[in-house]
Amino acid sequence: MNRITGRTGAESLIEMSPTGSLADDSNGYHIHPSSGRGSSQLDQPGSKLSPAVHVESCESLSASLGSLAASQHSDSPPSEPHTLECIGTLTGLWRKRALFLKFRSRINKQQQSKDSVFFRDGVRRIDFILSYVDDKDGERKQERRREFEENLQRAGLELETEDKSESDDGKTFFLKIHAPWEVLATYADVLKIKVPFKANDIPNNTEIPMNWLSTPFRLPSHVMQPEPDYFTAPFDKSKADFFLIDDKETFFPPSTRNRIVFYILARCPYTTEDKEKKGIKRLLNNGTYSSAFPLHDCRYWTRSRDADCESERYNLYNHWARFLCFFKEQPLNLIRKYYGEKIGIYFAWLGFYTEMLFFAAVVGLICFLYGLLTYDENEWSKEICSEDIGGHIIMCPLCDKKCGYWKLNSTCSSSWQSHMFDNVGTVFFAIFMGIWVTLFLEFWKRRQARLEYEWDLVDFEEEQQQLQLRPEYETKCTNRRLNRITQEMEWVLDRTAANIVGKVLLCWATVVLWISLIIACIIGVIAYRLAVYAAFASIMKDSPTNNLQVVGSLITPQLATSVTASCINFVIIMVLNLMYERVAIWITDMEIPKTHLEYENKLTMKMFLFQFVNYYSSCFYVAFFKGKFVGYPGDYVYMFGEWSKLRNEECDPGGCLIELTTQLVIVMTGKQVWGNIQEALVPWLMNWWGSRKARNHPESLYSRWEQDHDLQSFGQLGLFYEYLEMVVQFGFITLFVASFPLAPLLALINNIIEVRVDAWKFTTQFRRPVAAKAHSIGAWQEILNGIAILSVVTNAFIVAFTSDMIPRLVYMYAYQPDGEVTMRGYINNSLSFFSISQMQEANRPEEGENPLWFNSSFTTCRYRDYRYPPGHEKQYSHTMQFWHILAAKLAFIIIMEHVVFLVKYFVAWMIPDVPSEVKARIKRERFLVQEYLHNYEVEKLKVQLGDSSHRDCTCTPMIYPSLPAHEVLSECL
Repeated sequence: MNRITGRTGAESLIEMSPTGSLADDSNGYHIHPSSGRGSSQLDQPGSKLSPAVHVESCESLSASLGSLAASQHSDSPPSEPHTLECIGTLTGLWRKRALFLKFRSRINKQQQSKDSVFFRDGVRRIDFILSYVDDKDGERKQERRREFEENLQRAGLELETEDKSESDDGKTFFLKIHAPWEVLATYADVLKIKVPFKANDIPNNTEIPMNWLSTPFRLPSHVMQPEPDYFTAPFDKSKADFFLIDDKETFFPPSTRNRIVFYILARCPYTTEDKEKKGIKRLLNNGTYSSAFPLHDCRYWTRSRDADCESERYNLYNHWARFLCFFKEQPLNLIRKYYGEKIGIYFAWLGFYTEMLFFAAVVGLICFLYGLLTYDENEWSKEICSEDIGGHIIMCPLCDKKCGYWKLNSTCSSSWQSHMFDNVGTVFFAIFMGIWVTLFLEFWKRRQARLEYEWDLVDFEEEQQQLQLRPEYETKCTNRRLNRITQEMEWVLDRTAANIVGKVLLCWATVVLWISLIIACIIGVIAYRLAVYAAFASIMKDSPTNNLQVVGSLITPQLATSVTASCINFVIIMVLNLMYERVAIWITDMEIPKTHLEYENKLTMKMFLFQFVNYYSSCFYVAFFKGKFVGYPGDYVYMFGEWSKLRNEECDPGGCLIELTTQLVIVMTGKQVWGNIQEALVPWLMNWWGSRKARNHPESLYSRWEQDHDLQSFGQLGLFYEYLEMVVQFGFITLFVASFPLAPLLALINNIIEVRVDAWKFTTQFRRPVAAKAHSIGAWQEILNGIAILSVVTNAFIVAFTSDMIPRLVYMYAYQPDGEVTMRGYINNSLSFFSISQMQEANRPEEGENPLWFNSSFTTCRYRDYRYPPGHEKQYSHTMQFWHILAAKLAFIIIMEHVVFLVKYFVAWMIPDVPSEVKARIKRERFLVQEYLHNYEVEKLKVQLGDSSHRDCTCTPMIYPSLPAHEVLSECL
């Protein structure tokens, strides 16, 4: 046997080689020379080895093994003393038990538990974890790890390694990292992290009217306010006694500690040969380390029995991550404290967006109910379904040669369905949503400003964000230049004209290429619609060759085509998304942005541009192109020319709005359902599998780590995709909401689930993300503003050109033959006549062909348009009613846009971005910071002058002799 195990004292255990020399792997753990106190039992007195220790340890192990076997296994062999070599001779269950006792004896049970977030000394906190698998052929990886860890120690970090025998798989090493006070203080000074220096004494006079109504939705105060409110200032290491430092070990919260450690890891080199070879990201990419993450708190499903373990994760799970809490407010301050400001801002925005959706959903539901309640008052649908009117109107064929004539009443069902979404409430809801989106954005700015103040994010970007350069940018810098602001030389990237032009052309050429690919796919789907539309039209209509009258009355060719094309389009969207995500990241990496903020903004614009075209192009086609360029019988318009025989689609006599509704429902709902499956079901299955593995190793000290962190970490781009998903949804409920008033209701239901699913993933499924700061939602704010402006235009055009609202109003007030304000006779008025004989002459069949529309007993057929009848001097030209309707549509667009924009700008002007109370508190805090800093410097100078005049005096200071320096200065101030 190569190793000998011994005990000293009660629980301390040391392993040595047979020669008695200290191995590199003491106690099963790799010992780092600068790991500080408590990193090894060798640092403690009485840890020297002697031969007697070996015998005692062997006897102890044999006695423990014998007693365990005798008490638990009746068929165990007779107990007898075992030597160390006897473990190697055991087999089966006996060998497993012996190895288990050997493993268990390594751990100080009184100091280390499964819930521990400390080093083995129980004092130093684990701020970060690096894991790796020591490959047999990984000499280069071992060398890189050695260099990297030595450089981390030179940077002041303390390390401690857990042997692979402690892991569930028996292969993974865990490198624990601790940042001592000096490192934290130094980098807090560099990063200008704000820390408390005085308790906030400004009274909060905000009173909410009828506050008692919100009681059922509130959370306990200790969850909502996990720490008191303080005045804060950027940390200055030279003025450490100015700040409220009661305990250096807990002064910086864990989120700040892991942020500082990651800042060091991202810039630490792992070789001296190449400047570019540095940072944990490269080491993860080349397989040197398998993962890097900060450690979660203790178990989340129950309180830990370890008194030293924090309960923040348990509180988050109990009050936030469970779906039964869907009606409760979110503990934003606790989220910010545990995960950092960037994730806190996201959940604040998502929660506020969901709250505002409630009002839009209520109004949309009312508009939908209005359509249902006025169902029986729908005069034009009655005329379509009437056997006396719709049953006697013969419509022209929907396709060439294969399609026959059909009766208008076959579209009865679709006309009734269309009325539920195409009514007077549509206009009201379109105007309401234009105002709602403005209120949402303006009130969010106020909410964001309040969070900026409460979370110490005011002026964050100017003071801190620019200091956090991307390591990828730093490694590419080759030149130095003078910064005009700081008057210091700084490294800059070589951005020569050739370099810039080449990269810009390559990047944007790639973007244009992929957008062209999307457009090509959309054109392919349109071609599919035209071909399938003709096929459905030939079998679903009432013609002499089929008996599908029942099916034809329920499913029109337009509806059947729209449903199948929407499903195909949704599949294409999902496939293109997977492909373009990698392309967008590759393009952005190639541009080498300077800061993380710049990187995210560039990636945001590229991804949203792609998603905009990918998700919305099919809806734009149905809303603004379908049924608009059809022509008329005898002179139809074909998509690729007359040779293609792909005639442009027509709308139902009830309008195209129902088809836009179908398209929107399928794409929007499909995206949300698929997203929830990806976000909830897949992680749950993987976690279930991880739990099974953990149950196979119930005594593994670090099974909690591996169980929590088997899943992919919520990395830098994780939050980006969450924002992208919600912004795409925001586009659906604003750009096309006039066609589907229930869209906000579906979005509300989805978001209620989304908040809790995201919370559940963060708390139970993902590794704890590295904390990051953000003072706003970034570039997404500008994107939302752009969507809000575009939504007014799109909804105005949908009401005017996609809906039949304007033609009906023009008929009712100007063309009703009886002079009554009714819709009686509208259907007959909206359909034009065409002579069948002219159709037969223009499209005479070739020999052997017998089209269904040829040799008909009818003389005329009807089609949807406003044209003069055959025999008129202007036959088949547009009538004056057509131009009146067009003028009314344009007038409606202009009036609606101006009214909505006027209200939008008035509301934006009336609602300031920053509440007056927050402005006053910010000014007050800045004044107090300056005053206290000035008084601090004055008192410090007085103390120094007093010390210089009493250098030889060794007596205790007369003023507050028993108080710490900070409290003395506070009293003086």
